[in-house]
Amino acid sequence: MSTETDAFSLTPDQAVTSESVRDDLLKVYPKKARRKREKQVLVNRKEADGDGVVSLPQVGANVRTIPGIISQRGCTYAGCKGVILGPTRDIVNITHGPIGCGFYSWLTRRNQTQAPTDEHDNFMTYAFSTDMQDENIIFGGEKKLRAAIQEAYDLFKPKAIAVFSTCPVGLIGDDVHQVAAEMKEKLGVNIFAFSCEGYKGVSQSAGHHIANNQIFKHVIGEDDTSRGKWSVNLMGEYNIGGDAFLIEDLLERCGIDLVATFSGNSTYDQFANSHMAELNCVMCHRSINYVADMIETKYGTPWIKVNFIGAKATAKSLRKIAEYFDDDELTQNVERVISEEYPAVFEAQKKHKPRCEGKRAMLFVGGSRAHHYQELFAELGMKTIAAGYEFAHRDDYEGRNVIPDIKVDADSRNIEELHVDPDPERYDHGRHNQALARASDGVAFKEYDGLMADMPDRALVIDDINHWESDLLIKKIKPDIFCAGIKEKYVVQKMGVPCKQLHSYDYGGPYAGFRGAINFYEEIDRMVNAKVWSMVTPPWEDA
Repeated sequence: MSTETDAFSLTPDQAVTSESVRDDLLKVYPKKARRKREKQVLVNRKEADGDGVVSLPQVGANVRTIPGIISQRGCTYAGCKGVILGPTRDIVNITHGPIGCGFYSWLTRRNQTQAPTDEHDNFMTYAFSTDMQDENIIFGGEKKLRAAIQEAYDLFKPKAIAVFSTCPVGLIGDDVHQVAAEMKEKLGVNIFAFSCEGYKGVSQSAGHHIANNQIFKHVIGEDDTSRGKWSVNLMGEYNIGGDAFLIEDLLERCGIDLVATFSGNSTYDQFANSHMAELNCVMCHRSINYVADMIETKYGTPWIKVNFIGAKATAKSLRKIAEYFDDDELTQNVERVISEEYPAVFEAQKKHKPRCEGKRAMLFVGGSRAHHYQELFAELGMKTIAAGYEFAHRDDYEGRNVIPDIKVDADSRNIEELHVDPDPERYDHGRHNQALARASDGVAFKEYDGLMADMPDRALVIDDINHWESDLLIKKIKPDIFCAGIKEKYVVQKMGVPCKQLHSYDYGGPYAGFRGAINFYEEIDRMVNAKVWSMVTPPWEDA
């Protein structure tokens, strides 16, 4: 095992360790707050037993933020409408609530889409809202919601309309599901609603779950058109900055039939047909692992964990897909595509790695990004010394083996748990048997080891980091780059450290696949080696 100073890669004049930094982060809290917070701020001590089995510390995750603390989290509505349904181009997404909620969730994630022709619907550029006013809050907004649905239908004739509840809607009791059912019967198109009031969960993770549950109930399974022998769904990829475009290109060149992406560059018809794919490939474990489980239970489709962030990870993921299908032609296609892409990757690494090697990164971003992007930093020779998520659960940190031990609390019970049984007519026993056969050959299904297994020993793991903690980390350690969201970006940069915004990539990207990795190498090299950061005087130096 490495020492504590190895994990932090500190210079001799920095007499601090991961343990001392943790103590400094926690000592300002009152006793009651500290008892809660210390479960979420951990030193990643990897302890091996006599058989070589490595155990990880238990992290506190998916718990309420301490009142009064400014953390990175978003709300349940943001996770539902902004993250999951936002990237779908041909569903009219109506926010039932004040205009601010609809405007906040409108294109802020830089989701991109590409309709085949001008004749195909693309509603992503519109912000649909009922724009509730005081009188609607007092007397109810159902009448206004009916009118909004009717107007959207008259103007656009969409295949589907989705309605999203905001905080005041839940407080006054508008029955959005009843209104959706009435208008569905009247108009003859699929209309469904989401009880995703912003306060409903501890973070946007609750919104992801609510959104995916409704897509599973109301859309998946509507179209039984058969697909190719190498057909897959890509789950938990949201096409930030065009990531999905690069992944789609790789899969197409390999001959892999991409049925649906959940939900980057996605359409209603793709969701409706997604249960016909032969394999589900999960990118962001947190936002969608339960959908993969439900599709497997109902239709027999197995799932594997993939990662298309990083050149090495992309090659590994393509090979995992080929390994599952066990077809010589597909294997040859995959190896050909990898061999075509890697020369440019090697050239970029040769150019940028000497300028970045040994530098230190901190990653505090949602989904699986704080995990996946460590692959890209490692390819540049950089070390991640601290990382964490804003809305993860314990299995995202410690791996899926802890799922049976996770306690279901009152907040989690706010989210509907769907009871799913095998479909008597459409459950594909052939897929199930194929998965059993491939598992016996060593293919790993439903497997994810989590963030902490890949983090260096004695690195810092911090769940739901807040402003105080991130400021102190930068002041004490001054990493070479800090990855976070837009709320943190400018504060971090005023402290003389470059901040890469990994929720929506600022104006950069794409970063997925081989070409995306090259884009990332170039941008990180430019950021960490820019002279401007040495010219910034951090606030504490003037104090």
